[in-house]
Amino acid sequence: MKISDFRCSASGQIHRSIAGIDTFVPALLAPAISYDSQLVLALSKADTALSELSGVGRQLPNPHVLIAPYLRQEAILSSRIEGTRASLSEMLLDEMDEFVGEATGEADRQEVRNYIHAMELGILELRQGRPISLNLVQELHAQLMIDVRGKLSSPGRFRTIQNWIGASSSDVHSAEYVPPPPELLMDVLSDWERFLNTSGEMPDLIQCAILHEQFEAIHPFLDGNGRMGRLLITLFLMERGRLSQPLLYLSSYIEPRRRDYYELLQRVRTDGAWDTWIRFFLDGVEQTARQSVQQTKQLMDLREDFRNRIRSKPKALALVDYLFGNPFITAKRAQQFLNVSDPTARAAIGALIDFGILTEWTERSWRRLYVSSPVLEVLSAVDQPETSSSL
Repeated sequence: MKISDFRCSASGQIHRSIAGIDTFVPALLAPAISYDSQLVLALSKADTALSELSGVGRQLPNPHVLIAPYLRQEAILSSRIEGTRASLSEMLLDEMDEFVGEATGEADRQEVRNYIHAMELGILELRQGRPISLNLVQELHAQLMIDVRGKLSSPGRFRTIQNWIGASSSDVHSAEYVPPPPELLMDVLSDWERFLNTSGEMPDLIQCAILHEQFEAIHPFLDGNGRMGRLLITLFLMERGRLSQPLLYLSSYIEPRRRDYYELLQRVRTDGAWDTWIRFFLDGVEQTARQSVQQTKQLMDLREDFRNRIRSKPKALALVDYLFGNPFITAKRAQQFLNVSDPTARAAIGALIDFGILTEWTERSWRRLYVSSPVLEVLSAVDQPETSSSL
């Protein structure tokens, strides 16, 4: 770590650890934020977009089914930031028991599954009245790391050894960034938790941006810090009542801007550049919230169109919502979902084909797989914003 890069004492201090390693210890929260005209405008736009998205979430006719695509998409994109290559189609097919093993990249798919399960667990805990805390963060991290890279790196436990951030060939001395040493870890984490539970002193979105940067600066786990930090964004906004459903996938904004994302986080530590980081964060919230609103309205319109087309076929009508959770379906899945006989399930699928809602994905006479292409098209159309530099 190049000590001369860390020029702003207000953002933190270089600390020589017990092990003799130069580390960076971030300053206690909260930092002084300058609410200039650019920041105020960015905050206003992000607040407006997020409020609209939350309102749309309250109108979902079947939230249990319709939020599944958003959880899956955020999990895919957040994991992709860390180097996985799982695609939406692969994850949708992965959920089809009959087709397990037909896609590639089992390790990547497991990381995405874990992210979804961790998010679902966090949402459940929040809805049962449990606040976000360090204990909950550890529980979610344990879920995040099941059977994936880092599974042997103390899942669910804050680190007791030094870690660092840098190129794969770097060590603790040549790394770009070395987080706080183990002996000071609980001090900075306790301050992070204290700030997390402070409300009313600054706008929620500003506080969320600060919490995310500080979590990444602390880097409390040996692995999985990035995914854990991004997962906490959604949970924080839901806890504060800013999101009615987990419909925001901020990773769709971050993923194509990974270089900017990491550099802006680092510039907070080296130069105290909170303003540029927070504007980047707010711009991401605005863009992804508007994108989610558009996608949600498209899905709701498509659902209504399907229901109008198939209204005279009760069993086929009952399958419509299933297709918005996963547009792929088999006769076996239809039979299980409807709790009917195999011939009845096949008749329901046949009706969906006749009305143009399903087409066959496979070209074989056995274990046929069907897809609702219109739903898949909307779910796949997560337009990446322009990747011009924010720096």
